[in-house]
Amino acid sequence: MDFIQKLASAAGGNRSLLCIGLDPDPEMMPAGVSVIDFNKEIIKATRELVCAYKLNLAFYEALGAQCFDVIKETMEAIPGNIPVIGDAKRSDIGNTARAYAKALFENMAFDAVTVNPYLGYDSVKPFTEYSDRGVFILCRTSNPGSADFQTVRCQDKKGPGQYLYELVATKAAEWNQYGNIGLVVGATYPEALKTIRQSHPDMPILIPGVGAQGGDLELAVRYGADSHGQKALIGSSRQIIYASRGKDFARAARLAASELRQRINEFRADLSLR
Repeated sequence: MDFIQKLASAAGGNRSLLCIGLDPDPEMMPAGVSVIDFNKEIIKATRELVCAYKLNLAFYEALGAQCFDVIKETMEAIPGNIPVIGDAKRSDIGNTARAYAKALFENMAFDAVTVNPYLGYDSVKPFTEYSDRGVFILCRTSNPGSADFQTVRCQDKKGPGQYLYELVATKAAEWNQYGNIGLVVGATYPEALKTIRQSHPDMPILIPGVGAQGGDLELAVRYGADSHGQKALIGSSRQIIYASRGKDFARAARLAASELRQRINEFRADLSLR
């Protein structure tokens, strides 16, 4: 089963577009709980509510020498039917990109990764050549500084052409030889999300920015899901995993995840009535 199939199966089985970010920050975690125990309890409490989990590698690399052990144990705790995204945002020249792809897909065993397209096709190709894995290309990211580059107009022969983020999406579609490329588009920019979904109706879209970053959940679902209410991964991390910093953190995370999934599904139901 490839990534796209695995994602569809998990989304259907759990009736969910929710992708929980397992981004452990010791300063925000309950006192006396180790990172791996924290992750395991969150997974145990939410595994029936998600379409995917996402590990932002920055939080693991910040742990120091234990980084890879924590990733390995976290991956082993996630049920095999649920895809896991390595949020690495990697990119480099071809031979280095191949090493990154091997590390993420073979050594860490992620089902999908996030990739920065700034270096162009030869930096993305080593990832997409793992045809059974997913590759989410950064397109219109959720942070305010994304406007520094991503909304610059690209010149063409007729004058100002596409925004850079639109060109990235166009190129991603051209590179999508194996049907395993998706896009990262933030919920904080709903009009960009709407534009990208309309232009690329069949591509999966990873949508960060709901919750702590203030993205509109209803618009994220309405504009991000495809015509069948699928192929959107609504990301949430802090809103769920830090719903409580007490001993009840896992129970609080489950409640927050359940409520968010329910709201997402209500908006999905509205799509089917249009």
